[in-house]
Amino acid sequence: MGAKAKEIAGFKLWYSDVKRTTNGVGILVKRDLVEHVVEVRRKSDCIISIKLVVGSEILNVVSVYAPQIGLSEEIKTLFWEDLDELVQSISHNEGLLIGGDFNGHIGSRGEGYETVHGGLDYGVRNSEGCLFRGGL
Repeated sequence: MGAKAKEIAGFKLWYSDVKRTTNGVGILVKRDLVEHVVEVRRKSDCIISIKLVVGSEILNVVSVYAPQIGLSEEIKTLFWEDLDELVQSISHNEGLLIGGDFNGHIGSRGEGYETVHGGLDYGVRNSEGCLFRGGL
C-alpha cells in the first residue's frame, strides 16, 4: 500500500494504492530502462505515469484503472478530469501511451469501434463504453 517503488526480478515497479482491497495502479519497467525514467507522477490511486528519455525521444507512459460500475458519477467524473489534466500537461512534442482498465464494455456488436478493436468484444455495452467516443 502507498505510493512506492520496489525491485522485482529484474524490473522496477512504481505503484500507488490507498486501500489494499480496491483500486491501485502501477507501471513495471525492465531494469535496463529504469535509468531512463526521469519522472514519476502519481495522480491518484487510479492514475500513474512515468516519463522516459531515450536518446532524443521522450515518452510518457500512463497506467489507469477507471472507477467501476456502481461507483458514484462524482468519482467517475473526477477520474476523467484527473486523466484529462494529466494528458493536457504533456507537451505535444512528447510521445504518449495510455493503457489500463477503463471498465468500459462496448458490447458484442462493437459498433463504432471497428477500426480500434480486435474483435474480441462480448456482452452488452455499458454507459462507460460510450464515454470513449469523445476521447480526451
